[in-house]
Amino acid sequence: MGNLEPYLEKHIDSLMERYPVLEGCRKDLASAYLIMEECYGHDGKLLIAGNGGSAADSEHIAGELMKRFRTPRPVPPGFAVKLRSIDPVRGEGLARNLERSLMAIPLVAHEALSTAYINDVDGLGVFAQQLYGFGRPGDVFLGISTSGNSRNIMSAVIVAKALGIKVVGLTGADGGELAAAADVAVRVPETETYMVQELHLPVYHCWCMMLEDRFFG
Repeated sequence: MGNLEPYLEKHIDSLMERYPVLEGCRKDLASAYLIMEECYGHDGKLLIAGNGGSAADSEHIAGELMKRFRTPRPVPPGFAVKLRSIDPVRGEGLARNLERSLMAIPLVAHEALSTAYINDVDGLGVFAQQLYGFGRPGDVFLGISTSGNSRNIMSAVIVAKALGIKVVGLTGADGGELAAAADVAVRVPETETYMVQELHLPVYHCWCMMLEDRFFG
């Protein structure tokens, strides 16, 4: 992994100014970003999972990546022409309103699949099953666990490694099994669940801003 370009480093500098308590996470935060940048640079995708509040964070991250976060992301001119040629009226609206995406799939969002697998097969393997179905070599799995020991997250980590998918962990200070197994783990310096979650949000917002700046800025 290389070094960050100055226009990307500025986002981490801004984060540290606002949250000085995260200064110890700077290196891992940058390394995790570079893993995601490499993934998207090769047309890969981010697969995200967590439990409870971290499940909500998974969907939040996907929402920031699949549409604009801060920067406009108009479709390429050639695609806009195709849309208009297929349907001049609807195509014009789509060409104007569609936004380019960085593909991100929250593994917490598929209720029918999840509940069927939990009921029929294995409650702790629900993320692993989805990762096995959606994941391809070159993708990235972002596992969010405040303790670092969520059993369903760790099952997904094993599948990710078997598929050749890199693992980024977002955890609390203890790190747990996730920090030990991940390619890179950002361990925010809190241990109580809600305090860990309060620091996870600015971390992943920083990643989203950096990715958007890199690919659409």
